[in-house]
Amino acid sequence: MCGICGVWEYGAAEGRVSAGLVASMRDRMPHRGPDDVGTEVLDGGRLGLGFRRLSIIDLSPAGHQPMRGCEGERVWLVFNGEIYNHAELRAELERGGHLYRSRTDSETIIHLYEERGLDFVKGLEGDFAFALWDERRERLLLVRDRVGVKPLYYRHEGGRLMFASEIKAILAHPDVVAELDEESLYHYLSFLTTPAPRTLFRGIGKVPAGHMLVFGRGGDVETVRYWDALPPEAPAGGARPVDEEEHRAEILRLLRESIKKRMMADVPFGVFLSGGVDSSANVALMAEQMSRPVETYTVAYRDHEELNELESARAIARRFGTNHREVLIAEPEMRDFLPELVFHQDEPLADPVCVPLYYVSKLARESGTVVVQVGEGADELFSGYDKYVKYLRLYERFWRRAEAAPRFARRAAGAVAGPLVGTATGSAEAAELAVRFGAGQAPFWGAAVVFGEALKGRLVSEGLRARLGALSSYEVVREDLERVARERPDSDFLARMTYLELKLRLPELLLMRVDKMTMATSVEARVPFLDHHLVEYASGVPRALKVEGRSGKHVLKRALEEVLPRDLLYRPKRGFGAPVEGWFRGASAAWLEGRVMNSPLRRRGLFDYSFVARLFDEHRRGARDWGFHLWTLLNLSLWYERWVDGGEG
Repeated sequence: MCGICGVWEYGAAEGRVSAGLVASMRDRMPHRGPDDVGTEVLDGGRLGLGFRRLSIIDLSPAGHQPMRGCEGERVWLVFNGEIYNHAELRAELERGGHLYRSRTDSETIIHLYEERGLDFVKGLEGDFAFALWDERRERLLLVRDRVGVKPLYYRHEGGRLMFASEIKAILAHPDVVAELDEESLYHYLSFLTTPAPRTLFRGIGKVPAGHMLVFGRGGDVETVRYWDALPPEAPAGGARPVDEEEHRAEILRLLRESIKKRMMADVPFGVFLSGGVDSSANVALMAEQMSRPVETYTVAYRDHEELNELESARAIARRFGTNHREVLIAEPEMRDFLPELVFHQDEPLADPVCVPLYYVSKLARESGTVVVQVGEGADELFSGYDKYVKYLRLYERFWRRAEAAPRFARRAAGAVAGPLVGTATGSAEAAELAVRFGAGQAPFWGAAVVFGEALKGRLVSEGLRARLGALSSYEVVREDLERVARERPDSDFLARMTYLELKLRLPELLLMRVDKMTMATSVEARVPFLDHHLVEYASGVPRALKVEGRSGKHVLKRALEEVLPRDLLYRPKRGFGAPVEGWFRGASAAWLEGRVMNSPLRRRGLFDYSFVARLFDEHRRGARDWGFHLWTLLNLSLWYERWVDGGEG
């Protein structure tokens, strides 16, 4: 993994971009590439490309970037990520006459583009974000991998395109001023992140997962969706149904192959081991392919032992003979890390797991491990969260029938529920569902919606609401829900929930927290459960094999019975969490409250701070658990103070 950036003054009559400007952008993210740096100024001084390298494959100087094709196409590349099928592609390309100068996967991208044109991206298997400059055709490509493991941000206006792996590199340009985007803010409050293609910075966007943006000399831009997470089409009539045993065998085969691919590295690699099913599967399947011990790393809490799975992680480490290390953190480590958290996130990711994830990444790097495999994606693909099962049962037992009720009856239900939000007499989630029902909206918007529409109605100020008009965060998910309904009308409700998670929460929250916290310590994270072959296959596994009764993930657990003990597979799920509830009631509570209530953000008049104070009071007294809501406001407040009010941009 690396850091890339660039500026293209495509509308300029003569060169304006200097190597010094590109270097200043590049060097805002040294953590993404401590091993090498590079810049190139091209297109008669109108285009600058910058690169910071974290050496993973071919550690020699031959892997230096920006990288130029050695043939007549005059193609340049800056690339962040890994192409896991590059060896197979290389053999094919060399047979076709392409000449290589390195062993890198980066070079294969160039040759594949020279061979196939814009269709080349469909042949790449891996995790990637890259920019490719085609001098002859005068076009610049920005490409993000299928599932969204790697980030790529851009700003396009006034005859200029800027891009980078991190927003802070774009903010380093002297003509860019950090400004808050109020519409994005409204959506952030619900989803704990800003949905693509927006960011919380006005005028700065992000390439959506599975997309390629093609910019031309005239400023035109073509948006290409080259992959989508849609469930497979229903099999043709008469096709033999696949039985459970076949599904289990194929899932295990695909996961085993995915882990093997992600062991591709010329540097030490290991696994983040939480002690749960997914990370333990990574350890088990990696261990069977190695002749030396797997390096495993676990983080736990000194002051909240109820969240720890240390004994389970240690049992897996003993069972598979790993070289195991642990780090213990507590509330002081959270406070110490907050300034760096805001710096590395760029825009707020209101997931408190970022804190332990940083400390376990730091442990890995200090121990000499540069590449790690993580378990993200398994719960989304196989319905491992209790919330999925809850919403599935709600839909199947009530919602799909109640949708046929007259519109006036649905609206009446929503009108009654709305005032209950944020009160001691009503569940915020239940009231929010009633409001959605009354509005004729889908019940499920994602597994991590914090401030629903009704609760945001209590939070946002009258001024902000007037500026936003009738804006609803349902608009963010409606397009995807309508697309899956239109393209896959036979898909069931669980498949549509999974599709929505693969479009928003997974790429823009969970994978971004992994990318930003691991890269903060110069560690590359790989996600074997999100190999696109496994994603596509899992999307077609029947609902009945994933969810049984009140629990999910059954087909995956049965597939893993071959490699993991049953007591691990079938014990109650705990999940990898953070004690956010305790942080706002502990020794740091008053300090954290002050960072929100006294934030420069308050001067913007965006929120009703008497309502915010009420949330703090109810949480502190134990009347309600508003921990995630307060963490969302804390992240936002600290972000605004550093990047907008503080002028860090």
